[in-house]
Amino acid sequence: MQHSKSLDLFNKAKQLIPGGVNSPVRACNSVGGQPVFIERGDKSRLFDVDGNDYIDYVMSWGPLVLGHRPPEVIQALMQALETGTSFGAPTHLETQLAELVTQTVPSVEMVRMVNSGTEATMSAVRLARGFTGRNIIIKFDGCYHGHADTLLVAAGSGVATLNIPGSPGVPQTVTQNTLSLPYNDIEGFKQVMAQQGDQVAGVILEPVAGNMGMVRPREGFLETLRKETQKYGAVLIFDEVMTGFRVAKNSAQGLFNITPDLTCFGKIIGGGLPVGAYGGKKEIMSQIAPTGPVYQAGTLSGNPLAMAAGIATLTALQKDGVYDTLETRTSDLMNGFKAAADEAGIPFQSGHVGSMAGFFFTDRKVVDFQDAKTSDLDRFAAFYRGMLAKGIYLAPSQFEACFVSLAHTKKDIDDTIAAAKAVMAEI
Repeated sequence: MQHSKSLDLFNKAKQLIPGGVNSPVRACNSVGGQPVFIERGDKSRLFDVDGNDYIDYVMSWGPLVLGHRPPEVIQALMQALETGTSFGAPTHLETQLAELVTQTVPSVEMVRMVNSGTEATMSAVRLARGFTGRNIIIKFDGCYHGHADTLLVAAGSGVATLNIPGSPGVPQTVTQNTLSLPYNDIEGFKQVMAQQGDQVAGVILEPVAGNMGMVRPREGFLETLRKETQKYGAVLIFDEVMTGFRVAKNSAQGLFNITPDLTCFGKIIGGGLPVGAYGGKKEIMSQIAPTGPVYQAGTLSGNPLAMAAGIATLTALQKDGVYDTLETRTSDLMNGFKAAADEAGIPFQSGHVGSMAGFFFTDRKVVDFQDAKTSDLDRFAAFYRGMLAKGIYLAPSQFEACFVSLAHTKKDIDDTIAAAKAVMAEI
């Protein structure tokens, strides 16, 4: 494949944008490559400026569960555009989307729309502190909750990709009330709660980790978090920005039958447009201004275009058989990758929850961030480059999940597995 136009555009971008990208992982530094510049997307495929096409498993980092340019979303956006792009005032679309969310996710009785996942998690943490009158927030190593100062501690995602432990510009005074514990460590969490539980405002986590690669919660982990937070009066916050409406119809909390106090959403609820939301029990959400003293606001919150796209996406996901199809396609893909690695004699771990998946080049079972970091990063980089050359677009980081959409066909999956076999044999 030729990428000369992408290279020219990247060189120009680097003169105007830090690193040439607007989100660090996109620079492809960890995989020894350069980004391809995308011209358009259609169904399961991306097309770059050099005329190459790829089967896409990034799917805009998760939102595009229906694929690129699904007709129902495009139609909804066109209708919304006829009325305007932004009003900074209430619209009926906000209420419609809020109703869809609350009807599908029982723990969410009220919801506030924001503009990004970072805004959602930042606001949920502030609300937990305001509601409880406490300061300490517990998060987990390798879980990324956006780039708000309070939560940028032992984060995964791009922070892990770039091997940055935290970030300059975040004072210790800001993070001194944030504790980061090992993911899936049941006994360790219980010990901390026994020592400091009455000072903990909230516990926030990805119920299925997607920013250290895809890591499932071990049996009993989520149940322990729920039991201990209730015991000590702390707020349990599920960050479902990635898992929301992707791993199951009623999200990860429905799949694992756990009821959090607050939930953060993003990605899918905006149908591919910038969006975020947080919601939960009325008792807690009523503390948000203007009904309560905890302040949060946003000029573009509830933007009509994002609301319209979100409504169209969530409505499409209500159809029978949707999640069965996603599960089958994703299972086939991961099984195919594992078989290709086994055939090549390469240590390999893989897994999926719904249409969210991940894999590691290690013989160690991955249950936390330390396990994830045992993956052979050089081999991952070689696999990434080899797959890209064969027209398969994967996330350019070992510490990101991959995503399957309803637009992916059986042929897409079969072609991807065939490419993986060829690349595994070479690396």
